[in-house]
Amino acid sequence: METTQLTVNAAIATDIQSVWEAWTQPKHITGWNFASDDWCCPNAENDLRTGGKYTARMEAKDGSFGFDFEAVYDEVLTHQKIVYTMADGRKSTTVFKSRGNTTEVSTTFDAETSNPIDMQQQGWQAILNNFKKYVEHNAQP
Repeated sequence: METTQLTVNAAIATDIQSVWEAWTQPKHITGWNFASDDWCCPNAENDLRTGGKYTARMEAKDGSFGFDFEAVYDEVLTHQKIVYTMADGRKSTTVFKSRGNTTEVSTTFDAETSNPIDMQQQGWQAILNNFKKYVEHNAQP
């Protein structure tokens, strides 16, 4: 069976160092890793190295639903690229490109089969948009 790949993008108005730190450090991940304001990410752990594990708890603020997102890193190139395999076997690649005072972030991921493609695209884009908002609000020039 062929896998559908989806891509989400954002241009973040800050330097690549700030973007990388916010993307990879658990103290920041918990501040942006959710798609809407009625969700949260109360806990994240990140062993950022090839073979290392990433986990993040994502849940509705009202406690009605939640799940643990888990992945193992296949490749980590500091300030350039992160590739991981999710617990269900799907892959994700995030590329970081410095464009002066802006950093482009692009994530391509394997779609899953339980939810509609457009819902997945919108969900991952909403998380990336939340990341952009968090970084631009919290980045120190």
